[in-house]
Amino acid sequence: MRPARPRNPREVPLRIPRRHRWNLTIPRARRLQEELRDLLRLEPGPREVRLVAGVDAAFLPDRGLCVAAAVVVELPGLAVVEERLARAPLRFPYVPGFLTFREGEAVLCALRTLACEPDVVVCDGQGIAHPRGFGLAAHLGVLLDRPTLGAAKSRLVGDAGTPGPRRGDEAPLLLDGRPVGVVLRTRARVKPIFVSPGHRMDLPSAAALALRLCGRYRVPEPVRQAHARVTAERKRLLATRRPAASRARPSRPR
Repeated sequence: MRPARPRNPREVPLRIPRRHRWNLTIPRARRLQEELRDLLRLEPGPREVRLVAGVDAAFLPDRGLCVAAAVVVELPGLAVVEERLARAPLRFPYVPGFLTFREGEAVLCALRTLACEPDVVVCDGQGIAHPRGFGLAAHLGVLLDRPTLGAAKSRLVGDAGTPGPRRGDEAPLLLDGRPVGVVLRTRARVKPIFVSPGHRMDLPSAAALALRLCGRYRVPEPVRQAHARVTAERKRLLATRRPAASRARPSRPR
């Protein structure tokens, strides 16, 4: 396995060309999605893809925290070459269609500390298969100006066809008659996933890369690894809670 391209994350962090506030009202968040959507570029993905980062997030609402993981794998073998965890304040409520505002800050923090530079970022979420055409993968892609795709386990919008039973079989995902994704069978006779391009990728290149990233499991390997890391970190943080006895108020002296 060739070593990942080295960078010192403290000196040269992964560049985030565009930034914005995260603690927005829902109407302002909707307007921001519509504004940033104009910057989307749907085009063939990079010709050579070697390093792919998968991201996922988990929440601790009672602590006001979002925890995110970024895991980089190397093609073609899907070996993990780097993993990072990050935390950020939980600033936005759970509202369907606004996932980025809930987990985007922590995800970008995790990506920013990577010591290698991924060619593509894959999200456990939607790209353009979204009510406003600007899901998590599209949003992160525009902020990073980097190729992204969404690989979701469930459908958010649109009319989905049923792919054939074999690995690699596809069916269209249509929104108002327009293709916004594919329903992709990544393992024979196993439930498909919903793939949509984010930024600087088109539908064929997003679907082809998603399939390359799926080995023994249904979901792309970098996303699966990120989910495992962030789930373990959430459990670890929950286990560090003070025992009930230590949280109790001291009794008054008699």
